[in-house]
Amino acid sequence: MIAATLFLGFGVLLAAGVPVGICLGLAGAFAIWLADQSIMAMPTNVYAGIAKYPLIAIPMFVLVGCVFERTGVALRLVRFASAIVGAGRGALASVAVLVAMVLGGITGSGPANSAAVGQVMTKAMVEDGYPRPFIASTVGAAAATDILIPPSIAFIVYAVLVPGVSVPAIFAAGMIPGVLAGLFIIGAVVAISIFKDFGGKSRQTEVLHVWQTFKEAIWGLMAPVVILGGMRIGIFTPTEAAVVAVFFGLFVGFVVYRSLTLRDVYEMLVEAGEISAVILIVVALATVFAWSTSTLGIVRPIAEWVVGLGFGSGGTLALLTLFLIIVGMFLDGISIFLILLPILLPIAATFGWDLTWFGVVLTMMIAIGQFTPPMAVNLMVSCRIAGVPMESTIPWVSWMVLAMTAAAASVMAVPDLALWLPRVMGLG
Repeated sequence: MIAATLFLGFGVLLAAGVPVGICLGLAGAFAIWLADQSIMAMPTNVYAGIAKYPLIAIPMFVLVGCVFERTGVALRLVRFASAIVGAGRGALASVAVLVAMVLGGITGSGPANSAAVGQVMTKAMVEDGYPRPFIASTVGAAAATDILIPPSIAFIVYAVLVPGVSVPAIFAAGMIPGVLAGLFIIGAVVAISIFKDFGGKSRQTEVLHVWQTFKEAIWGLMAPVVILGGMRIGIFTPTEAAVVAVFFGLFVGFVVYRSLTLRDVYEMLVEAGEISAVILIVVALATVFAWSTSTLGIVRPIAEWVVGLGFGSGGTLALLTLFLIIVGMFLDGISIFLILLPILLPIAATFGWDLTWFGVVLTMMIAIGQFTPPMAVNLMVSCRIAGVPMESTIPWVSWMVLAMTAAAASVMAVPDLALWLPRVMGLG
């Protein structure tokens, strides 16, 4: 009865428009109070939820995204990708996906990635003959690769919550699945563009030389290399890598591109502080929810019920996939991890799933939810920039959901797609 009250209370508060973090904290506290447990332990659990060293990386990676968004990196990446891909049907749509994948190695935030790519690509794609709903769908889907290609805030939270999974290992594990997801989305947008004759309409006003545009974009392309390469050779930890990335971005903005001012720095610090505060408040209050599920003994019965359905390893994974895609339509990845991992980890242990691989699979499911209507956060941003209602994207975004699902199915069927790189790098 108390378990039902916990989840029902959370659902009612969420439907009433209460912020996710508040929903988690209030529902957890109410369930603890109903069970006549010590409510005074809640402040300690709230503090313990964020008093973890790896979480220091979150504000820094958020700041990295703000820095590179303002330096003009996205525009230079677009020019470089356009020089490589060329013109024609589906060309600019492919460029949008490629740029989102590179920015995914810098920003760590799907909505921020969607905003940066959307602002740069929308006007050019409209002029090239793409309908606005298709543009919004492409940008929203492409930005979802952000939480797979490191640095990923969702991966950091997963590694903090799951014993035995390190941040460098899951960062490495996400690389190939993230690229694979991007390639599947490119395949979908190119196929749609060819079939519907999208793109190739605008006249080229300049010849984009690959070498020239590469020299302009090299600093943006170097950012993921600095972050991942430094961690791999042991120069700095993931948390220290975030700080290094901030200074790298400031160097590029002030010295190389000379596009930043001190006023920009102030605004970036404020923006990063606000975003980071929201994330960490959700993490802290979700700890109350997770604490209540464990204290009240809710986790084990639910896990045993799922395993007892008798679907086996593959069937249970397919069931979880469907469930997580649906949940991902309404909640962000961090909230999903904090709410569901206490239930999901015993299921993973029962079937002997590798927890690093499992984290990548879960994140791919969450990524699909980020651009699946009705509450898709990435799609909300790209639709606002493109100036179209979300329902107009459904004919196009549905194909991209199928493409990302196919990429996730490939990682489920071949775990080495996620585990090979950490093993080669000596991380797993």
